[in-house]
Amino acid sequence: MDNYVKNYEDLSGEMVSTSVFASLMRKVYLWMAFALATSGLAAYYVATSPQMLAAIYGNSYMMWVLIILEFGLVIGLTAAIRKLSFPVAALMFVVYSLVNGIVLSSVFLTYTMSSIATTFFATAGTFGAMAVVGSVTKKDLTRIGNLAFMGLIGVVIASLINLFVGNGIFDIIISIIGIITFLGLTAYDAQKIKQMMLAADDVNNETQKLAVVGALSLYLDFINLFLYLLRFFGRGRN
Repeated sequence: MDNYVKNYEDLSGEMVSTSVFASLMRKVYLWMAFALATSGLAAYYVATSPQMLAAIYGNSYMMWVLIILEFGLVIGLTAAIRKLSFPVAALMFVVYSLVNGIVLSSVFLTYTMSSIATTFFATAGTFGAMAVVGSVTKKDLTRIGNLAFMGLIGVVIASLINLFVGNGIFDIIISIIGIITFLGLTAYDAQKIKQMMLAADDVNNETQKLAVVGALSLYLDFINLFLYLLRFFGRGRN
């Protein structure tokens, strides 16, 4: 009888743990999808509104304000996540996705709608495949994550240099490295998020904040992968 009770308790605990994990993982990807939709709608709205375009691109300081606000929101959300309440963390994420969408409105001014749509679906498929790889593989992807992070630093530095050099071939090389970098980061982040959610024993404010931070990581991976693919395959407006 004691063994029966123990087995029942173990089974019940396992079922609860599986349910918590599934719920939190669902929240991660729902938050990510919501942020992508918010960014996309904001970008399209700004790109099709002459008043918004004039307000943002007609003022040389406005874009810098938006970029600084973006950095501030990301740094604040990730650095102070333990001190923030869940509603505040969620609000910061939504505001960030909205501001990022405004900044990304230039995409609709630079590339054709067909190439944006094609690249988006290509990004979704590629991102999804790498996220699945990261979630199901038993291999520790920490080394890949470290290499990808170093690649990210290299891409940032190279991009800043190319702003002054303006070399087309160098830009293509940067785009290729950027694509590889964010493919690696997607798999690594997916594995890291899975491990965090497996360790959670309940769906509460703390674990939901982790879901928001996880969604932010995947959102950034998706957006950057999309932008590098767009630079490589996108067709410019005439």
